[in-house]
Amino acid sequence: MIHPPESEQILMDRALELAGLTLGEVSQSLAISCPETLSREKGWIGMLLETCLGANAGSKPEQDFAHLGIELKTIPVNQNGKPLETTFVCVAPLTGIAGVRWETSHVRQKLSRVLWVPVEGERDIPVAKRRIGTPLLWSPSSEEDACLRADWEELMDWVALGRVTEITARQGQYLQLRPKAANGSVLTDAFGPHGEPIRTLPRGFYLRTQFTHQILTRYFLDPQ
Repeated sequence: MIHPPESEQILMDRALELAGLTLGEVSQSLAISCPETLSREKGWIGMLLETCLGANAGSKPEQDFAHLGIELKTIPVNQNGKPLETTFVCVAPLTGIAGVRWETSHVRQKLSRVLWVPVEGERDIPVAKRRIGTPLLWSPSSEEDACLRADWEELMDWVALGRVTEITARQGQYLQLRPKAANGSVLTDAFGPHGEPIRTLPRGFYLRTQFTHQILTRYFLDPQ
């Protein structure tokens, strides 16, 4: 059991110690089995890093390091440092959303302070050989916050109007709303266009690769 970090600096120091190591080396040091493929264990890398960094949120709907106000996000990148997939933020509420505001939303809480950890993600690299990159701590700029807010408000307006099943992945400049379920038989409560109760796939908020690429590029190539 690795104790939760007592400060942001301690968390960052721990993350920096992982930079350059492979997933196999880290999992071996923790006596954790490293899978040969991530096709059925998509969250394995995140759970591995949560373990060695001392995250204590578990399955609770809060930031991974709630006492520090920091969320951990691993991000698979190619050899040029470009994100290979969208980043899951949190599950979207489809009922009980009256009075919900951006300032107090779960999305904004999760994205208020993020420890990004890039990891090699190209499929031709064996999972155990994939290296962990240099971490970065990020908070959205005023411009980024405004764009994320606009996307969130548009998407939540559609949910409130009972049009959740009409939302597509093309909506939202940086933030998109997509089905989030292990299979099509997992359904949750929502409302239709006439206010009638319906059952639909759970939805999750995701950051587009365009947005996360901007974050990584600004940090690593344009530090000023």
